[in-house]
Amino acid sequence: MYYDEWATPLGRVLAVATDKGLAQFGLQDSKRPLDKASDWQRAPAKLAEVKRQFAEYCTGKRQKFDLRLDMHGTEFQRQVWRALQRVPYGKTASYLDIANAIKNPNAVRAVGAANGKNPVWVIVPCHRVIGKDGSLIGYGGGLPLKKRLLALEQGGS
Repeated sequence: MYYDEWATPLGRVLAVATDKGLAQFGLQDSKRPLDKASDWQRAPAKLAEVKRQFAEYCTGKRQKFDLRLDMHGTEFQRQVWRALQRVPYGKTASYLDIANAIKNPNAVRAVGAANGKNPVWVIVPCHRVIGKDGSLIGYGGGLPLKKRLLALEQGGS
C-alpha cells in the first residue's frame, strides 16, 4: 500500500492506494480520521493525480473525480458506492433515493450502513446523502464537515 498526506483548504488529507487504484481517502481533521499502517510506503508520486484532482475540487474547478479506485467491500456496498457516484455535484439524495437507485427500496438502513463504510470520502460523495426530510444526518466525518462540503459544492465557502 502506498500513501501520502497533505494539507488542503478542507484540512489534512490521507490518501492510500494499491497498484490498482485509490483504496482509502480521508480528511484527517474529521471525526473519523484514517489510521496509517506501519507497513505502508509513502509515495507522493503515486498519489499526485489524486492530490491534483482534490485541489481542483477544493477550489470549485472540479465537479467529478476521474480516478482509478480499488475499494473493497461487499457487492451490496459496491452497488451503493456506484449509486453515490451518480449523485450530481451540488445536489443531494436521500438514503431512500439511493435504495431506489439500486432497486432495493427496503434497504434504506443498509444503504446508510454502506454509506458509512465508504472508504474514499468525498471522492465517492457520501456527503451528498441526506435524510428524506432534507436534514443533514449520518456523516462519519461529522456534520460540520458535511455542511462545509455541501456549501462548497453549492457555491458557498
